[in-house]
Amino acid sequence: MTDERNFRSSYYEKVGCRGVEEKKSLEILMKDKPWDRVKLKQFCLRFTVHAPYRNVVWKVLLDILPVYPDSHQFVSTQRTEQYNHILYAVNLLELVESNTPQSEVMLAMWLLENEEQKPPKFPETNWSLADTFLPITNTLLQLYDDEVDVYWISKMLTEIVRNMQKDLPKLKEAFQSMLEKEDAALYNHIIEKKALDVLPLTKWFNCCFAGVLDDTSLTKIWDKVCSGAPKILSFVAVTLVITLRRNILKAKTSDEILQCVSEIPENCEDVVANKAIELWQYYAQPQNDQLVKK
Repeated sequence: MTDERNFRSSYYEKVGCRGVEEKKSLEILMKDKPWDRVKLKQFCLRFTVHAPYRNVVWKVLLDILPVYPDSHQFVSTQRTEQYNHILYAVNLLELVESNTPQSEVMLAMWLLENEEQKPPKFPETNWSLADTFLPITNTLLQLYDDEVDVYWISKMLTEIVRNMQKDLPKLKEAFQSMLEKEDAALYNHIIEKKALDVLPLTKWFNCCFAGVLDDTSLTKIWDKVCSGAPKILSFVAVTLVITLRRNILKAKTSDEILQCVSEIPENCEDVVANKAIELWQYYAQPQNDQLVKK
């Protein structure tokens, strides 16, 4: 039954039927006044958001914009003014230079806005906020032309990562359990080579795979993260490792395994994202429904 469902879904997607129906469903949700954030989250957990709608959907999910569409223009104007004021301040205080990369300018803005002199560390993991904010921002700069949107979305995604620090041990446990279940031979090889601790799981989770997977693949994953389901990151990690299994199984040391997962072929990134979502939906959808209802 599972294979039949997967085949049918794949076929509908190839001929364009599934995408058309999903687009219509989202457009119906967006006609509501106000938008129903719970239904919007449920949609994003089940489907991939079409690119033309992703920006506004993410901003509503992340509370950057309100659920009242008639207020979007006003609130957007306020967000832009606030952004310009902070940008003016960091330049006036000479906290950045003319050649400072855009992502670092935005980090300086975040620090000034939060009255921080240097990037703080998450106390649970001693992970620098900069190592979350910068890769996420660099990815968003590739996706969106509006730097104001990039700044606000970067801030909110970083906040999601900050809030999930206490759950990182559970994400790592979920990774181990799922990898053993999906590919016992690969799991045992990693254990045998004592490579489990060298896998960059903390980095992957804390940057939400920004800088690891390509930008277009990440959007599908971040649809779920913005909807309140960061557990999908464990499934992305499992799928990534399984996708690289041939090279990993050839590796003779933990360092070689680390090198394998650090060199991801470009042509497999979209496959990783799609398979991770399929795996996550198969195992975790009931829990996701409960999460959204809460």
